Amino acid sequence: MPVLSEVLTALDALWPPERAEGWDAVGTVCGDPDAEVRRVLFAVDPVQEIVDEAVRLGADLLVTHHPLYLRGTTTVAASTFKGKVVHTLIKHDIALHVAHTNADTADPGVSDALAGALDLHILGPLVPDASDPAGRRGLGRICELGHPMTLAEFASYAAARLPATAQGIRAAGDPDREIRTVAVSGGSGDSLFDDVRAAGVDAFLTADLRHHPASEATQRTHNGPLALLDAAHWATEWPWCEQAAAQLDAVSDRHGWGLRTHVSRTVTDPWTAHAASAPRFTPTHTTGAPR
Repeated sequence: MPVLSEVLTALDALWPPERAEGWDAVGTVCGDPDAEVRRVLFAVDPVQEIVDEAVRLGADLLVTHHPLYLRGTTTVAASTFKGKVVHTLIKHDIALHVAHTNADTADPGVSDALAGALDLHILGPLVPDASDPAGRRGLGRICELGHPMTLAEFASYAAARLPATAQGIRAAGDPDREIRTVAVSGGSGDSLFDDVRAAGVDAFLTADLRHHPASEATQRTHNGPLALLDAAHWATEWPWCEQAAAQLDAVSDRHGWGLRTHVSRTVTDPWTAHAASAPRFTPTHTTGAPR
């Protein structure tokens, strides 16, 4: 069996911490470097229900996409919910390692996994990493659909292919518009509208789209109208867990480690219910005198 320091070296080779954004908090949160690692659990969020799952599984290492302490802290008291996570991990000899923005821009990265879940053909990164001479690393991916779909059809298709959440998929644009090319970005993506416009794609699928950026993006007509698909943040990043587990499996096979990797299927998206609107009036896009 490998020890934790050996597994962490392999994880850092897959997702080098120096490629994370300056504001990010990646790497190892807790764990004994000399402890043996047999089981590894991958998940999106380092929340208590995931840690409890790691305990039940008998995992020695938990790898998550989201950091536990993104903005730092002055306490790990068990009376706080994040402190309880730390106490539970240490009590059960479970290490925690985070790969966040360094996994977003990796090759393959979070958006590759998202495109794969949607069975899209990847053409290249949306925002290329200038330090990658091969031009494969970067944020987001530009993709082609296997065959054209209307926006409504593509929204339904994405809802069926991505993990189920209370939100599902929201779409902005003409439901009958034909979609052939799409940019995808796992996680929050409304800072990428300029790059999406420059790519000239028909649609953009991401998460956490806010009203004003989305409204402005659909109103601009340069390069034609842009359709938007807004999925749950967790759902766009969960496919990376399966991809990441497969990558570690390959490393384990090369070294003869015999690691057992697992992917959590616990839904940690914070939204738990959705109620369809029942409007008192029928919305219209025409203008007229107020009533």
